[in-house]
Amino acid sequence: MAESARSGCPINAAVEAFGDSWSLLVLRDVMFGSRRYFRELLAGSEEGIASNILADRLKRLVNAGLLTREDAGPGRRAAYSLTEASIQLVPIFAQLGEWGLRHRPTTKRLRVRAELLAAGGPELWNEFMAELRTIHLGAPPPERDGPSVMERLAKAYTDAL
Repeated sequence: MAESARSGCPINAAVEAFGDSWSLLVLRDVMFGSRRYFRELLAGSEEGIASNILADRLKRLVNAGLLTREDAGPGRRAAYSLTEASIQLVPIFAQLGEWGLRHRPTTKRLRVRAELLAAGGPELWNEFMAELRTIHLGAPPPERDGPSVMERLAKAYTDAL
């Protein structure tokens, strides 16, 4: 599963698992874009990932234990799912997004999700992680009043268009 790291440093171990930009973007698209298939990830890449890079990153993320790949039969599309380890990256993605909002140029259309996550804080992140566990791990759906986090993120994105 996971390869050994260059050192015992926890930051190094994390960077080796998901620290390159393409891996983070693939995880972002599975997590926030509900893209679970190779073609969806390729076609929906805002940054224009090449197919060979995508194939490599998907393989690396599976080997690192951050994604699972459904065993699809011949001629069938294989779905990728988040693992518990990657679901627990939600707070890191929220913090990265908040940092990007403050320190880098962004567009309204692409910043709305980061704004929503920043405003919602840890309570929203935990709710989102519970929803991801339902979608990707088959956990029972969380109880909630009102729209799901996924629905709120989608609406914010659609409204920004």
